[in-house]
Amino acid sequence: MWKIKKEVLEASCNAAKNLHPREFFALLGVKRKKDLLEELVIVPAVYGESYSLIKQYLLPFDQKVKGSIHSHPSHNARPSQGDLATFAKLGVIHFIACVPYDLNNVKAFNVKGKEISFELV
Repeated sequence: MWKIKKEVLEASCNAAKNLHPREFFALLGVKRKKDLLEELVIVPAVYGESYSLIKQYLLPFDQKVKGSIHSHPSHNARPSQGDLATFAKLGVIHFIACVPYDLNNVKAFNVKGKEISFELV
């Protein structure tokens, strides 16, 4: 089971609140433990009202990056077809935070968009 630091998830939720109604997007990385997400990597992106457009050629090539987190400016945290295409390129675990952007409104998904459990530490 994947673990994510509470501070990382809170920072992501705060960023999503600040950008609302636009989407927020960032990458997630590990440091010492390979199953503990503890690094939030902000990447160059265009944040729109129903999308985030990342500039993949500017993404860091770092094997410590294991997934992503982004927001949906609605009450729906299900991945879209566009999300699934991004998931396939950017790691193995992906989070979506939805309105009201608190820890209770974040879901995790595998590359295929299946909801998976995670532990907040």
